[in-house]
Amino acid sequence: MELKIRKSGESYIIDVNGEMDLYNSYRLKELVMKMLEKKVGRFVVNLEQVDYIDSSGIGALIYICSTIKKANLHLYITNIHGSVKKVIELTKLMSYFPISPTIEEALAKLEV
Repeated sequence: MELKIRKSGESYIIDVNGEMDLYNSYRLKELVMKMLEKKVGRFVVNLEQVDYIDSSGIGALIYICSTIKKANLHLYITNIHGSVKKVIELTKLMSYFPISPTIEEALAKLEV
């Protein structure tokens, strides 16, 4: 899994590329925690290049989401598709996660 960060206005986009599984999903959690320490308050997690997610990846997303919600900060998860979308639907987490279909829509919501 590869993680890239880019900035748009006051928001930070984390592009996730590859599989989110037991062996690497902790890296996304660590990255977000470091960004929180640096007082980043608006996140977009882009899953466009993620074709596989397991329970560890789901757990990492739940942890990130709950941590950001508790801190009254803002997060959107974007570009969920294919088997990743199926896993999130099967686990009934579509309504738990703040999901936006595209990065552009998430950024528009965050900039309000």
